[in-house]
Amino acid sequence: MSVVASTAAGAVRLEARNVTVTPAGSPAPVLTDASIQVHAGELHALIGPNGAGKSTLFGVLAGDTTPDAGTVELDGAALRGIPPRALARLRAVLLQQNTVSFPFTVAEVVRMGRAPWARTPAEDDDDAAVTQALALTDLTAFADRGVTSLSGGERARAALARVLAQACDVLLLDEPTAALDLRHQEDVLRIARARAREGAAVAVVLHDLNAALRVADRVTLLAHGRVVASGAPAAVLTGAAIEEVYGQPVDVFPHPATGVPVVTPRS
Repeated sequence: MSVVASTAAGAVRLEARNVTVTPAGSPAPVLTDASIQVHAGELHALIGPNGAGKSTLFGVLAGDTTPDAGTVELDGAALRGIPPRALARLRAVLLQQNTVSFPFTVAEVVRMGRAPWARTPAEDDDDAAVTQALALTDLTAFADRGVTSLSGGERARAALARVLAQACDVLLLDEPTAALDLRHQEDVLRIARARAREGAAVAVVLHDLNAALRVADRVTLLAHGRVVASGAPAAVLTGAAIEEVYGQPVDVFPHPATGVPVVTPRS
């Protein structure tokens, strides 16, 4: 089930250029003139305070939100021109909310990720894809459990497993660690980073600045619906930039063991 991307590492897979989004009834845009590139072989983190526009930009990249201005392309083709079934074979999306009200088993929910490949040769990989996705998310023992009986964190992992089973090499994850305990947060970040190392283009919305500094190859920092900066994590997430965007003084210093920058709020 492992995805081997056919696109050269570093190539732009997904790009939004100068996009603006103004929701119906809103007096002002929630995203203004925003641009971002998601590259093959990289984990790209979208960072910013509440209301910064991260989830709106994520929705634009996923094709779920149509911008009022600007362009969005996947592999150089206009995203809005790609039929839904074809799009589902190219990119997989994990949303913040993944409500399942019916008593499907975990394995059945994960198998839903294989729907785009029905009646194609890839359908032969369904069982292996589901098995691997369950193992990666530590849910093998839960395969026959009803999803409605799971905890919030277990449901979140089931939703991630469904996305992994889809086996796309463009992966969009909106706050995938939000409901998880420490161990499973780290598991999710390791999975996302491993997919990028396999050649996938991975975009992740994160609130944890230290996680972004630790695992991302590139970050885009947003504030007030605009892109403030985009680039290498340590270059973007400086103490001055964080204080300006979040309104909170911080210290940024190298971790004594890894050397990776660590952000600590000043009391």
